[in-house]
Amino acid sequence: MLGVIVTAALLTLPISMSVFIPQKEAKPIHISQHQTTSPAIVREKNHKILPLPGGLNNIPVFNSNSPELVLGEGILLSTFPPDDKKDKSAHLNYAFEGRFDVFAHHVAKPVNEEDTRTLYLGIIAHNPTNKTVTVDILAGASYLSQPDAPFVNLPSVVENRNTYAGPGSRVMGEILQGKRQDIFPPRIEIPPGESRMLLNLPIPVQNLTPKLNGRSTYLQLYSDGKLYLASLAMYQQEEDNPPSLSQWEELLKNGTLSTPRDLPPTPPNQNSGRIIYGRVAGVSLGNMWKSTVTDSPNSLYLTIPEPGEALSYGLSTLVGGTLGTNQIQTASLLVRYPDTAHSAHGNYGVRYSLTLPLFNPTNEAKRVGIAISTPLKTDAADISFFDNPPSQVFFRGLVQVRYNDDDNIPRWRYFHLVQYRGQKGQDLVTVTIPPNSQRLVLVDFLYPPDATPPQILTLTTYQP
Repeated sequence: MLGVIVTAALLTLPISMSVFIPQKEAKPIHISQHQTTSPAIVREKNHKILPLPGGLNNIPVFNSNSPELVLGEGILLSTFPPDDKKDKSAHLNYAFEGRFDVFAHHVAKPVNEEDTRTLYLGIIAHNPTNKTVTVDILAGASYLSQPDAPFVNLPSVVENRNTYAGPGSRVMGEILQGKRQDIFPPRIEIPPGESRMLLNLPIPVQNLTPKLNGRSTYLQLYSDGKLYLASLAMYQQEEDNPPSLSQWEELLKNGTLSTPRDLPPTPPNQNSGRIIYGRVAGVSLGNMWKSTVTDSPNSLYLTIPEPGEALSYGLSTLVGGTLGTNQIQTASLLVRYPDTAHSAHGNYGVRYSLTLPLFNPTNEAKRVGIAISTPLKTDAADISFFDNPPSQVFFRGLVQVRYNDDDNIPRWRYFHLVQYRGQKGQDLVTVTIPPNSQRLVLVDFLYPPDATPPQILTLTTYQP
């Protein structure tokens, strides 16, 4: 998350610029001594990085993240047809059907401190067909920063599937485990020509200092017919009651895009100078990067590095941050608003599902460590870290690792990571591979919306 609007960075560091703005949080993750000098940079030796095999699938994602900081009512993202709508430019005319996902991340802040109205986030689904459409909610979660998932102090690694810091961390951790929060029914039926709310939840700011709160939402859905979707922002009209379906429908029909807008992105062909990525409002293509990491496309295994050497693969690499791989993993956008991101930089909500068939070709047992790190962002083939990273959190999220341990017992482990800019990660697991043998390791995580790309997955070989 590359921050551009400093007030929004109180909750997250959304992608908007190539320049990193330090994260300022209501509850800081990390408290460090004041640094009077820049931390020293350590360049890795005997460390090779390669493009990540595989690619994104073709499942569309309703991707609502602009404007991230919502200062007024209006349309955040609509894929409805523009017919009969007041602001035709606010409707992108894209229908979902079959498997698709919904991602929404927005922050509420009153224009002045005296305004304590509660902003509601609504996601409406419309059935344009002449038959009832059934929507199955396969997994889903939606949490506020306050009080559901505050930014709390955590160590760099905590082995616990229920650990989180921030709403993005909590939401993605639950989706990774296939959970459906009890606020979501397993199924919604939408009669012909009618609409239903997929989400109708508040982002309250009362009694908060500062008056700032955010909500992260992710849904995995299956529809047996066509649907149009829209995310909308509206202040609570009646005390103790959320806006009604008819009120949301009225806003959708006669409302305009929510303002103020985020900074517009730089042209996609610009490859020098300051890059403004922009925030996403559109339909991105791909909810999973599935990869079997092997020596070559025709190989069945991944040869481990020589002892004392490391091998890495980029995660969520993007324009200006390919780490010398020339690989841009960013999901493309099928439809978007002209003043929002050209691509889904950061791949928020995308599941990375990595299979590592490790092979030890030597006549001696070898021990291999597997880590995720946050190197300094660069396009050069240069893996560098700070020796003492500054307190700018660049990754918070849950990582799942599956493997058979050295006693051949299946292990299914979860690690919550908190990493700062330029922080080298510690090994999550180590496995001993006998001579001329293979060992399978699987790594999965959903890229959280309060993270800043790129990261790397690293294999390091040690003598046992």
